[in-house]
Amino acid sequence: SSIPRRSKRRRSIAIAYESAQGDGAEQGTPEPQRPRWEPRDWRQQLERIREMRRNRDAPVDEMGVEKCYDSSAPPQVMRYQVLLSLMLSSQTKDQVTSAAMLRLRQHGLTVDRILQMDDATLGQIIYPVGFWRNKVKYIKQTTAILKQKYGGDIPRTVEELVQLPGVGPKMAHLAMNIAWDSVSGIAVDTHVHRITNRLKWVKKETRYPEETRVALEDWLPRDLWREINWLLVGFGQQTCLPVNPRCSDCLNQDICPAAKQC
Repeated sequence: SSIPRRSKRRRSIAIAYESAQGDGAEQGTPEPQRPRWEPRDWRQQLERIREMRRNRDAPVDEMGVEKCYDSSAPPQVMRYQVLLSLMLSSQTKDQVTSAAMLRLRQHGLTVDRILQMDDATLGQIIYPVGFWRNKVKYIKQTTAILKQKYGGDIPRTVEELVQLPGVGPKMAHLAMNIAWDSVSGIAVDTHVHRITNRLKWVKKETRYPEETRVALEDWLPRDLWREINWLLVGFGQQTCLPVNPRCSDCLNQDICPAAKQC
């Protein structure tokens, strides 16, 4: 009967670990707070990525969501445009999203104008963004909800944002950040997901961006959450490419766990 013995041993280790924390550890606290896991060399890696991104000349810097809305529009319209550009940007290159947003803005990009527009016209304007037919449907549905439920504005919580058709967690966190100037979480897209796994910034390999977000938020200091998306997206567009990453151009090649495989 080796099983009970093993579980008993595990229990005694846990107790010893808690008592080592001193009397301050209250009974019933699930886990001791320290020591906290963090990836090896991450501060140095981050510093070097900042250095590589210093010129801010990646597509995300010139044509990303923060550059797509009309900054002279009333705040409510501006926030709506931010949300729409995020919806369009899913699985679409920044250049294509930016061009589609420009065309939309030329038609007057407001809640009422989009509700008046027929699906065929909207489709022609946003084409060739990825999955444009689905996005026409989502944009119309979401815009109708914003008009009915939020007085034409966008919700100001992640929980409400992700309930809108065509809006996922990454978009919701970015919308909170850009539209409401509020840091609600780390926005993890395919670039952030790929790079943080390559750098081993996650304790064990993650399969989905949402899993990566949870893993990153567990250790990454909160004051870095806002920066990490644009920093890594641009780095992923220019250097840490999905296929054939440019490891020889990367300042982290000596301390990146994935560099040796390149």
